[in-house]
Order: sequence, then C-alpha cells, then structure tokens
Amino acid sequence: MTYVAGDLRDQLAYLGRDVVRAGLVVGSGGNLSARLPGGDDCWVTASGTWLDRLDRASFVRVRVADGTTLPDGPAPEAMPPVAVAPGAMTPAGTPARPTSELALHLAVYRARPDVHAVVHLHPQSMLLLDTLGVPIRLVTTDHAFYLRRVVTVPFAPPGGWPLAQAAADAAADGTNCLILSRHGCSVLASSVELAHKRAVNLEEAARLTYRALAVGRLDELTPLPADYLDQLPHPEQGSV
Repeated sequence: MTYVAGDLRDQLAYLGRDVVRAGLVVGSGGNLSARLPGGDDCWVTASGTWLDRLDRASFVRVRVADGTTLPDGPAPEAMPPVAVAPGAMTPAGTPARPTSELALHLAVYRARPDVHAVVHLHPQSMLLLDTLGVPIRLVTTDHAFYLRRVVTVPFAPPGGWPLAQAAADAAADGTNCLILSRHGCSVLASSVELAHKRAVNLEEAARLTYRALAVGRLDELTPLPADYLDQLPHPEQGSV
C-alpha cells in the first residue's frame, strides 16, 4: 500500500497533519519541502502556514539553484525573486511567500542531490535534551534503522544563511537527522514517507532518552551492538 498517492503537496499535507497530532510542532511553527522529479524545483510551505491545515495552495514552487519562486505549472519560466506561485494565497488574499526558513531547505538540496524531502519541526523532548546538553540515545532497532546518527548544529539565528550553511555542511557526509540547537530539527530523506518515519522516530528516541534521564538511569542506555548496526540495510531499500 502506498504512503499517499499522487502530488507531493498532498504527501506533505498528510505529514503535516500527523506531526501536529503527534505534538512535534505547534502553531505555525515548522516547515516542509519536497523536491520535484528532475531535481530543479521544490515545493515549500508558505510563510505562516499551520502544518495541520495545509492544502495544495499552501505551497510555493521554488527553483533550488537560486531560490527564485516559480509558477506552479509543469513547465515554469523564471520570474523575479519577489514573485510567487500563482494560486498560492494567504487567508487575507495576498500572494503567499515561501517559508522564512527557505534557505535551510535550499542549502540542503544543493549539498545533497539524493535528498528529496526536508522536514523542519520543533519537537519538545528533543529540544529539552539539547538545552540540557544530553545527546539522544538510539534505543531501539527502529531508531538505528531510520536515524543511524544524529548530529547537532551549533546555534545560529533562524532564517539566515549561516544556519542554512551549517546544516548543509553537517548533512554533507550523509547525515539525515540534524538537531538545530535551541531551534528544532531538520530531517532529510529520499522521500516524504521516509522523512516522516525519521521525524517520529527521532522524537521517540528523545522521549525515551529523557525518561531514562528523569529516573536517573541514563547511563544504562547502552548502544546497540556494533555488528548489528554494520549489517543494517539502507532505509531506502525497505522498512523494518
């Protein structure tokens, strides 16, 4: 059974509703994107959108190479950088603009041609552990399979190129789970479905880590056997 058939915007809208229900983001926090087939353009959530209220008009089409916003037809022509995707409108009736974290998404796509979805959320357990300086433990086989490793990007103000570049540098070696210190996480994947799985597993790992910390038994969360980790297939090849 397929994840969500059809348009990438429908897949991202489904993901958005689920992560809000799961408590991984509140209000109009967080932002999502997916790279279109061919790799030249991506859909990103519009500025100010609530992730549990997304529809196709909630996304703006952007050219990865230079950040230019584009028409949402199948064969876009370049438009000035201030242009927006026709049909994408805010509730007030003004044209939608890409998320303020657009640079974060574009920098990752440029650094990682294999990445086709970027999910940026603000999970509470993960953020609390980051503030306490406690690394997330990969407790279960699912955590190991989907996350592999989690890397923390030092604090930089949201929405700017310093943060975007730091995140892209951290992901360049194939890391797909980034903690943006005091801010949130960015989870990368070859598909929206896989990004969804990584996002929920990252916060589950954080919650289990925090529970062990709260009862004074954090040191007992020992790593999974190295030989098991070495034998894991790539998540793109299936699920566990």
